[in-house]
Amino acid sequence: MTKKQRAALAVEALKKEYPDALCSLTYTNPLQLLIATRLSAQCTDARVNLVTPALFERFPTLDAFVEGTVEEIETLIRTCGLYKTKARDIHAMCIKLKSDYNGVVPDTIEELTKLPGVGRKTANLVVGDIYHKPAVVTDTHCIRICGRVGLSEGKDPYKVEMQLRTVLPMEESNAFCHRLVLHGRAVCTARSPKCEACVMNSFCKYVKEAEKKK
Repeated sequence: MTKKQRAALAVEALKKEYPDALCSLTYTNPLQLLIATRLSAQCTDARVNLVTPALFERFPTLDAFVEGTVEEIETLIRTCGLYKTKARDIHAMCIKLKSDYNGVVPDTIEELTKLPGVGRKTANLVVGDIYHKPAVVTDTHCIRICGRVGLSEGKDPYKVEMQLRTVLPMEESNAFCHRLVLHGRAVCTARSPKCEACVMNSFCKYVKEAEKKK
């Protein structure tokens, strides 16, 4: 079985298991998704969703963030971890959006990654969810599960993204990555994957290798 064939099976299996492929972060506009995704680094989406309502109430617009202070942002996001760096990035990001992009969140990975604190994972999420372009969000769930199933190798996010771009049907890639998050939380967990309950166990390399060892 080729990686493309295995990828097609994975896409269909997860589509049936998780028909609603939605982002776990709560947002109402592109700027809010951009900021929420920056906050989610080394922090759970659930925690971010507890923090952002007050943050976005205090800073409802790009101009509000620009006119605000890093210290006030810090206070509102303190429980997200790495809050000083995140607050500095969010403030600088908003300033650059206003000065260089007329307040519009860019629609390409190349432009998004020019913003302070924005890496490819964040850029892919915005490009996929906001602008509905092919995207591959290589978070920890994606890297772990795709490595186990046999769609990618290694743990470097950029390398895994490039590998997946060659094997996934790109019109399905963004939704597939959202489904991987759900599957990673419920079934293919980091420490004790529930392989017997997994919809991909019939073609998963991890399962096949485990069976050989028995």
